[in-house]
Amino acid sequence: MSQPVPPVVRRDLDTPAGPIALLDCAPGPGRDPRPAAAPVLLVPGYTGSKEDFVGVLGLIAAAGHRAVAMDQRGQFESPGPADPAGYTVAALAGDVRLVLADLAGPDRRPVHLLGHSFGGLVARAAAVADPAALASVVLLCSGPGGIGGNRKQRMEELRPLLASGGMPAVYEHMERLAAGDARAAAAPPELKAFLRHRFLASSAVGLEAMGEALLGEPDRVAELRATGLPTLVIYGVDDDAWPPVVQAEMAERLGARCEVVAGAAHSPAAEQPAATAAVLLDFWTRLKVG
Repeated sequence: MSQPVPPVVRRDLDTPAGPIALLDCAPGPGRDPRPAAAPVLLVPGYTGSKEDFVGVLGLIAAAGHRAVAMDQRGQFESPGPADPAGYTVAALAGDVRLVLADLAGPDRRPVHLLGHSFGGLVARAAAVADPAALASVVLLCSGPGGIGGNRKQRMEELRPLLASGGMPAVYEHMERLAAGDARAAAAPPELKAFLRHRFLASSAVGLEAMGEALLGEPDRVAELRATGLPTLVIYGVDDDAWPPVVQAEMAERLGARCEVVAGAAHSPAAEQPAATAAVLLDFWTRLKVG
């Protein structure tokens, strides 16, 4: 019989730059957690939040790992600075390292780190800065450097809207773009309401500055490989951000395992949570650190 899904607890981690909002899911009594199971930190992408991982948090925790998802600064419930300089990849990676230290505890236990999309670029920077803090790295629907293609074009189209109409104008334009997307159209009304609330609650300064970071991040694949950390590259079969072939080539350059999630596009953790969690748990289970 499968283990019951543990509860998720909302909490804040105080940092010098302000509170970081977390969803924390720990194996409860009677879950029979494996003693060697390392904690897991999940970092969301551009315009995302910790809630993107709700579908996998409990599944990961049920397997014996403490699983924590965070908002990056300026996203949803994590207030961000008014200075655009506070949203560089290096600054965001500094927040990730603070959450990693919180999870590691006084014993400084290594943590499995997962970054989705832009969060993968941030997670990579954190890994390069302090590989000893990590047990492994997972790049979920992320790429070797700044994003391009249709996503880049869309982001550039949104700049004047943000300047003239603020966050509401940007979101209305995004909704019009998504009108022809079958996945978006099939979303239940409560999810659509949440996505709008989350976007409008986020920082306009952060949206613009993180967008610049997402477009301009250099290729640091060689630096990540040099850390020697076990790495997994995973993406949806229909990912429309970094092309799947680019992500597969990145995995080869990293010497990393590469997995494709069927029935998913750019958000496998939300679109196919059970399949995504199964791939992650298999990867972590094969590592000696748990």
